[in-house]
Amino acid sequence: MSVRPQYRNLGKSGLRVSNIGLGTWVTFGGQVSDEVAEELLTLAYESGINFFDTAEVYAAGKAEIVLGKILKKKNWRRSSYVVSTKIFWGGKAETERGLSRKHIIEGLKGSLERLQLDYVDIIFANKSDNHTPMEEVVRAFTHVINMGWAMYWGTSRWTPMEIMEAYSVARQFNLIPPSAEQAEYHLFQREKVEIQMPELYNKIGLGTVTWSPLACGILTGKYDDGVPIYSRAALKGYTWLKDKILSEEGRRQQAKLRDVAVIAQRLGCSLAQLSIAWCLKNEHVHNVLLGASTVEQLYEDIQALQYLPKLTGTVMAEMDRILGNRPVAKRELLNSC
Repeated sequence: MSVRPQYRNLGKSGLRVSNIGLGTWVTFGGQVSDEVAEELLTLAYESGINFFDTAEVYAAGKAEIVLGKILKKKNWRRSSYVVSTKIFWGGKAETERGLSRKHIIEGLKGSLERLQLDYVDIIFANKSDNHTPMEEVVRAFTHVINMGWAMYWGTSRWTPMEIMEAYSVARQFNLIPPSAEQAEYHLFQREKVEIQMPELYNKIGLGTVTWSPLACGILTGKYDDGVPIYSRAALKGYTWLKDKILSEEGRRQQAKLRDVAVIAQRLGCSLAQLSIAWCLKNEHVHNVLLGASTVEQLYEDIQALQYLPKLTGTVMAEMDRILGNRPVAKRELLNSC
């Protein structure tokens, strides 16, 4: 069965993005060869995915280089896809990281050079920076947009208070506010996207891009019997993920996943497909970034789209009962913003 993504406005901006996107964290320039990266990007684009995300820090800049080479080789119309990159960790020098005006401008210019692009569609601040005044941050992002090096800017892993501060600064000085926030969202990480982001959307029109729908592979079921040697958790530098999986909380999560897997089997899909479809079911999520190390994996993940209609209110409530972690709104969260 051929399935195509749906297209949504990114928040209340006019930018139309596919509801699933392709991320390059871990894979491009690192875990997969350039040939596999090209196959992944080609499958994504030909399947209707128009949003590709990367960052200056991914594989120390190599992810941007690989993505840029592929885009140049494929020669797709630049107007037909969206590229986002993220700025914060650009190098070892003190001036090569953070959100100073200097690093935002120099970092983005470096990203554009590696990507071989004249502009990115969205530049995300990959982390908040308590060493730089918010006015400087917002002015710098406004500047790069006015220069035509980016179309929009957004935040990643910022708190609602920080996002509202940026919005207030933009309003006060007639600058450009952030258009979207990137946030982690999956079956075991819910509060920010389900409680805080809808409030930010209603208050300031902020869009939501989510990442890690499979929790770095935890939601595929492959860690049910420990950590396979071929898995991401076995990679060098991912001890934190291995420890998380083998912890007491990790074992409890795996027990819940066995019950969720029964629902997936009943619906005729894999646990991974159910987990992705569950993320997409949230109407406040405008784009879910997928990561894949093989074409087969990406193809299977894209097929999650066809199971969206099967996620009825009854099924979602059943999953909530199993997970036992549905967040409850705390009305004071943004009242002080």
